[in-house]
Amino acid sequence: MSKRESTEFRKDRNYVKQRSDQHHQPKLESVFKRLEEDMVAFIKNDLKKLEKVLVVDCAEDSEWMREDEELTGDEEDEQRKSKRNSFLNLTLNFMRSMKEEELADCLHSKTQAIICQHKLKSNLTKKFQCLFEGVTKAGNPRLLNQIYTELHISEWECREINDQHEARQIEAASWKTASSERTISCEDIFKALPGREEPVRTLVTKGVAGIGKTVLTQKFILDWAEDKANQDIQFIFPLTFRELNLLRTQNFSFVELFHNVFAEIKEAGICRFEEFKVLFIFDGLDECRLPLDFNNNMILTDVTVSTSVDVLLTNLIRGNLLPSARIWITTRPAAANQIPPECVDMVTEVRGFTDPQKEEYFRKRFIDKEQANRIISHLKTSRSLHIMCHIPVFCWITATVLEDVLKTREGGELPKTLTEMYIHFLVVQTKQGNVKYLGRADTVWNKETKKTVLALGKLAFKQLEKGNLIFYEEDLRECDIDIKSASVYSGLLTQIFRDERGLNDDKVFCFVHLSVQEFLAALYVLLRFINTGVNLLKRRRLPLNHKSKVKHFYQTAVDKALLSPNGHLDLFVRFLLGLSVDTNQNFLRRLLKKTGSRPKVKDKLVPYIKKKVRDCGSAERSINLFHCLNELNDHSLVEEIQEYLRSGRVQEIKLSSSQWSALVFILLSSEKDLDVFNLRTFAASEEGLLSLLPVVKASKTSLLGGCNLKERSCEALAKVLTSKTSNLRELDLSDNDLRGTGVKLLSEGLRSPHCHLEVLRLSGCLVTEEGCASLVSALTSNPSHLRELDLTFNHPGDFGIKQLQAGVKNPQWKLETFRFLQSFTGHKHSKQKPLTVCQQQRSGGGHREAAIS
Repeated sequence: MSKRESTEFRKDRNYVKQRSDQHHQPKLESVFKRLEEDMVAFIKNDLKKLEKVLVVDCAEDSEWMREDEELTGDEEDEQRKSKRNSFLNLTLNFMRSMKEEELADCLHSKTQAIICQHKLKSNLTKKFQCLFEGVTKAGNPRLLNQIYTELHISEWECREINDQHEARQIEAASWKTASSERTISCEDIFKALPGREEPVRTLVTKGVAGIGKTVLTQKFILDWAEDKANQDIQFIFPLTFRELNLLRTQNFSFVELFHNVFAEIKEAGICRFEEFKVLFIFDGLDECRLPLDFNNNMILTDVTVSTSVDVLLTNLIRGNLLPSARIWITTRPAAANQIPPECVDMVTEVRGFTDPQKEEYFRKRFIDKEQANRIISHLKTSRSLHIMCHIPVFCWITATVLEDVLKTREGGELPKTLTEMYIHFLVVQTKQGNVKYLGRADTVWNKETKKTVLALGKLAFKQLEKGNLIFYEEDLRECDIDIKSASVYSGLLTQIFRDERGLNDDKVFCFVHLSVQEFLAALYVLLRFINTGVNLLKRRRLPLNHKSKVKHFYQTAVDKALLSPNGHLDLFVRFLLGLSVDTNQNFLRRLLKKTGSRPKVKDKLVPYIKKKVRDCGSAERSINLFHCLNELNDHSLVEEIQEYLRSGRVQEIKLSSSQWSALVFILLSSEKDLDVFNLRTFAASEEGLLSLLPVVKASKTSLLGGCNLKERSCEALAKVLTSKTSNLRELDLSDNDLRGTGVKLLSEGLRSPHCHLEVLRLSGCLVTEEGCASLVSALTSNPSHLRELDLTFNHPGDFGIKQLQAGVKNPQWKLETFRFLQSFTGHKHSKQKPLTVCQQQRSGGGHREAAIS
């Protein structure tokens, strides 16, 4: 190109560019004008959000992060996140350039906390949104929100532990009526109940194994993580004592421990937990292998000082570390006393499923309504199964078994006893293991399955003797269990691994429920006896030619169970006797050797157990013996009493001790709640009352008027009132000659902190001034429950009347209604005509007195 041509080209290009600039100038101005408006709006909007972050807690308003919940993770969404973070950094830089360092640090801290909270909620949602029934990380997961059934949770006002075996506690729970207790919903479990002024810092929730404590915490966490409930809490940090056990030999500072376990707070750089509303959940105190030495551990207030996990925990629970934090501990009842009472603000108890909740569970579990109805109807016919269904894990076991039985034996008979149910459960799990891991469906029992069941049974029995529910690799090796093959039977033995946040690779093992462990232990003891003649309960080998060796074997088990004051072998011996039944052993063919004519075993056992019922001396203690008779398919004693009840002849005949025990068993096994018990229906006598005391304890209202009761009855009733498991709220003792000495004995029960009696009627009981003084003294010691007292047709003396009248006016007393007879000094049957029945009532803030002619 020539110089002239080049010059001409540049002129043309400049001309075009000039024309183009002139053409785009209005458009650029328009674009930048809109850009300025959008940026100003964005800045104003986000500055308002950031200002709000500084003003309120992150739990109360997380609008700054809320738009992230709608993001899908694509490139555009990432740009939006990047834009928000860039603006935050720009804002912080401007603040610091304005010398607002403190405000900038505060904003940075709060926005990091909000980001951390959202990450934590997201991770907890992923972790807890699914429920693995019965086992952890095994089987088909179900969405928790789809199958969660509300649990019966009540406040436990008695801090003392219940050392009864859990089978007895479940039985007692089944007698209680939900109407007699204040129930608590999952979302309100940390809210102070009416009448309680102080906020709840440390909550202990207790309940028997498998009752739903862990699922309850899981539901609480999920509802919080999904922004459905308890949004006043900013962070929830859940840990299990199984996890903490694995760290018992290591040292951490409090900050280090939680930074290691919860990566979200480490990334956010959160070290000052006292700035936030935090809830720490520690699940499974009964599995804790830390010493928890509250008396001798050093006092620690600094979250940055390194020490043992035990010291960290005791100081957190005592309130030396993070006194503003909330703490929730779950435990089986026997372990609850590891936490000093002064460190606990409230105790709640999970009672599992009420009867309507049981039905709800099975209707959710089985989509086929007809199938669900059949299962529910069947369970109601077997009281032992129906009682066990208070435990959610047992509902899962039952559903697993019945689902299989209905498929494989269409129209066939369903299991009726506990032993039958657990044999089927073992068979179902073994069949599933054979198909999944061995590729075999032809037979249940083979060399591998026999070896595994024997090994698991040995483990179950050894650990049951030690009282252990969880065990470690060395425990499995002692029983010749290969760690890898143990996971094959995931339905029977759950392998608990540290999850993705784990600090080490240790493993913890447990059976899905204590009852499974007890069943396998009983099966192992029976197998050892049949195969070797060794009675593990006596630790000696019986001569094989000993004719009565079988009888002695089972009798030893019954005797040993009866010697246990808390019933720790009740379920074990129930299973052991159930396994002696011919039809049950047929299900275990090829696992058991033939033991000869098994019906003869039953012929010898039934009379022996009936004798024990007769000699037991306690109708309550004999209840498990009736369950044992049920497992042996013998119902003769119960049917005998049921015939008397149907004919109305109970009051006409003199019952033997075993018949009284059978009557107690029938009444407590009734499907109807024991809201009201009337002693006169059965026997208006002191013998009748003393024999039916367990029924009195289980009832809400006991009508004992005019039953010829005296001092001995008062002493027995006092024991009922002091019982931690008593359901009694209303007691009518009218028209019995209790006299002053009887009322004095009864007052010892009223004095007990375990007594929750609300109504006491003593009309016409010959209550003297001495007896009245005992009542006043008892109500002064325990004024928090009795609301109504009837002392008409007695002669308590003017001084006693005045003291009780003063009690109605005393704001510390709960006594609302007090009835007495003015100007009356004689017995009810005296010829002297009473003048006036007086009733003094607390009415609102004042008091009201009424005279009834």
